[in-house]
Amino acid sequence: MLRLVCLLSLALAATLPAQRPYQTDSTVAKTLIALEQRSWRAWQDRDSTFFRHFLSEDHVEVGTGGPTGKAAVVAGVGDRACVVREFRTERFHVTQFAANTALVVYRAAQLTLCHGKKIPSPVWVSSLYVFRDGRWQNAAYQQTLTPP
Repeated sequence: MLRLVCLLSLALAATLPAQRPYQTDSTVAKTLIALEQRSWRAWQDRDSTFFRHFLSEDHVEVGTGGPTGKAAVVAGVGDRACVVREFRTERFHVTQFAANTALVVYRAAQLTLCHGKKIPSPVWVSSLYVFRDGRWQNAAYQQTLTPP
């Protein structure tokens, strides 16, 4: 009996369509890459207004001090403690997991001083987006230090 159940299960599984990965829409990829690049310019310009709209209400950013939320990120961007002298972003890769969820991964380098101390650079960035309320919002962000 067990053998029959196994054979029937295999036969049923063979008739189901194979699960295909979600195809990343090129328009979505271009939109998200442009948002990432705008966020770096906003960081350099201390434009907290951009970040207030850019980040989701439940945004999580993971840094060396642990996770922080939207309010702390917006306040940090607007603070005069950091000076972004230059930055570079490259090697973008976008993976869209569903119509409303995508991950942007890329390499970034920056010459930034916060409280007079140089921010570690270069890094690999993971930036997660969700499509809510008719727009793409950044829901999670993390940097991983990498050798130059």
